[in-house]
Amino acid sequence: MFLLVRLLVLWGINVLALIVVDWLFDGVRIGGWWPLLLGAFVLMVGNAILKPILAIVTLPLVIITLGLSYFAINVLMLALAEWIAPDFSIDGFWTYVGATIVVWLVNVVVGAVLNRVRD
Repeated sequence: MFLLVRLLVLWGINVLALIVVDWLFDGVRIGGWWPLLLGAFVLMVGNAILKPILAIVTLPLVIITLGLSYFAINVLMLALAEWIAPDFSIDGFWTYVGATIVVWLVNVVVGAVLNRVRD
């Protein structure tokens, strides 16, 4: 039960992050609730399952690049969400970079607030 609640909370945080990204960047277009919910779900699953696997496989590269390639994995997770969700598009490299930073920032801030509320 706790795992299901945690996954729903993570999904909600990613929905909020994508709403903020869509609001901040002109190069991001999310066409409605279905693409938003599906994109957030793909982002949640990608971050929970694919990202740790990719991080382990590319660990030497992450160490050599001082973590920059780990950021590239985050961009890849956002690109995966864009690729799978219909009516969800991100235009331009710098938009991907900015959107990835915003998604990370929203996750950190909301996660910290939820941890503080829980304690």
